[in-house]
Amino acid sequence: MAARVIDGKAFAATVRGKVAEQVAALKAKGVTPGLAVVLVGEDPASQVYVRSKGKQTVEAGMHSVEKRLPATASEEEVLAVVAALNADPAIHGILVQLPLPKQVGEAKVLAAIDPAKDVDGFHISNVGLLGTGQKAMVPCTPLGCLMLLRDLHGSLSGMEAVVIGRSNIVGKPMAQLLLGDSCTVTIAHSRTMDLPAVVRRADIVVAAVGRPEMVKGDWLKPGATVIDVGINRTPTESGKDRLVGDCDYASCAEVAGAITPVPGGVGPMTIACLLANTLTACCRANGLPEPEGLTA
Repeated sequence: MAARVIDGKAFAATVRGKVAEQVAALKAKGVTPGLAVVLVGEDPASQVYVRSKGKQTVEAGMHSVEKRLPATASEEEVLAVVAALNADPAIHGILVQLPLPKQVGEAKVLAAIDPAKDVDGFHISNVGLLGTGQKAMVPCTPLGCLMLLRDLHGSLSGMEAVVIGRSNIVGKPMAQLLLGDSCTVTIAHSRTMDLPAVVRRADIVVAAVGRPEMVKGDWLKPGATVIDVGINRTPTESGKDRLVGDCDYASCAEVAGAITPVPGGVGPMTIACLLANTLTACCRANGLPEPEGLTA
């Protein structure tokens, strides 16, 4: 019995549609959500991301701002841009595209963003709020994973979840979100003893370890749901790279009940959730009810 393929691309389109509807309703009240993206330098991958984010922000009916700085920009210049956006009432979400050039301190810049406008959910205040079960801005990728899981299962209450990977961007916030939905959560990582045995207990496996095709089908409990966050480029014989996840898709799809493909699984959800977070931040800033079905 082959696993059900979770179509992240189609679900992300649904999320963007919901965002656009609620943005239109806000604009009718004279409120337009605004997202600002700060890009420092000429990193090609970052430029592609920023273009895509800008395009989707406009398509959702939002106000989109791009602040571009040269790769030689000083930390003070980047912080000045962030401070100006913090003070701008037309901007509800601020995203600083990472990585930053080495002369600019990443932690310092992220800490300078107003936590209420931190749509990436990386500010230490939002990390603390999420960890204590309070209203926070939630990192986009884990939020996207949670939406996919809720859509598939409805309630996650009582399910056993294993998150492979302990990064601040995915692993840790993902575990907090699953706890918030009453899962029993284990965070596993490269030092976990007998990792396959730990993974085999799980009803839900979230792989976010950054190692190509590490999770094998025989690691899974039959019927488990697999959310593969990994995006790894691996060379092929033809010399072209192919994208693979952290799970060995072919063997996992034979055992799992449902699985996200790479590409086309979690990836498209990240930008959709960025738009959802901007909408949420705008509603909170204006004392309006939070958007339905788009928050943790």
